[in-house]
Amino acid sequence: MLHLRYYPFELAFEYPFTISKGTKTHQPTLVVALGLGSLTGFGEAPAISYYNVTVQGMIDALEAKRGVIERYALMDPQRFWHFLHHLLPGNEFLIAALDIAGWDLFAKMRRKPLHQLLGLKWENLPITDYTIGLDTAETMIEKLKAHPWPLYKIKLGRADDIDLLRALRQHTEAPFRVDANEGWTFDEAKQLLPELVKLGVNMVEQPLSRKENEAMKELKAFSPLPLFADESCVTEEDVKACADGFHGINIKLTKCGGITPALRMEQEARKLGLKVMMGSMNESTVGSAAIAHLMPILDEVDVDGPLLLKEDIAEGLTYENGKVNVSQYTGLGVGFKGVKFEKNQFRN
Repeated sequence: MLHLRYYPFELAFEYPFTISKGTKTHQPTLVVALGLGSLTGFGEAPAISYYNVTVQGMIDALEAKRGVIERYALMDPQRFWHFLHHLLPGNEFLIAALDIAGWDLFAKMRRKPLHQLLGLKWENLPITDYTIGLDTAETMIEKLKAHPWPLYKIKLGRADDIDLLRALRQHTEAPFRVDANEGWTFDEAKQLLPELVKLGVNMVEQPLSRKENEAMKELKAFSPLPLFADESCVTEEDVKACADGFHGINIKLTKCGGITPALRMEQEARKLGLKVMMGSMNESTVGSAAIAHLMPILDEVDVDGPLLLKEDIAEGLTYENGKVNVSQYTGLGVGFKGVKFEKNQFRN
């Protein structure tokens, strides 16, 4: 039998984190643990308010299905995901945490790091960006100076976007990618895109609302920059619909339901000629390690969650000038920072 545990956390950001949808100083998140004998697999699902996902809601769903989950015989992580998909319909965030924990546990059972279990060679890896959240120009410049990095993601979505970028460009030659989080109108995007090229931007995430499919098709035809879907590409059913309006997709493990559907999304995107990026939802090292192990199949990656936190709960990833490395331990290869984790209340 599986042994299910869970650990809720409030992870403080180094700086208040602002996007076009709001500001937060802490990231609530739920780490789940699936034990089998002496082995334990871990997964993580951050709670995101604009997706109506809360830590307590995930805990309630776990407790309601605890007995069924613990009786599951884990023989194949992909079958485990299908079991969870039917057991917890519409609860992709929680399914993602359990799916990641299932893969971590299964890789440990096979005594392999996750990327090796998946048959991925540790080569041709993209570098990760460092995200600069929306703020005053002065504060954004301070963040940039405090964190020298070879690639930045700049959160945008306000009337003064172009002025912000111009101010930031004076302090670094590193390329920018910008993420509007649905914050622009079509006319604003069309006006901004040529200017972004001049400021060293190399891609744009989700410029328009996910509802504006027709406008995105027109914008793609006009755009001098690659456009990547984020909010428009939540689950695998969305991939095909993004082909006409975007050059690539940004897969979020948390939103799509974990590693299992993410692998299928990557394959579908390749068939449609789309580039593939994977992004974080401000996960700790636990959830970020799951993203990092998939880097060999990605064109771009945004796995800077641990870099944005004031205090992490685990270790197992190393960052050096944009390069991300996983440990060579089995599974995700993460280990918890004892005092922070062990003193946290959990339920058996």
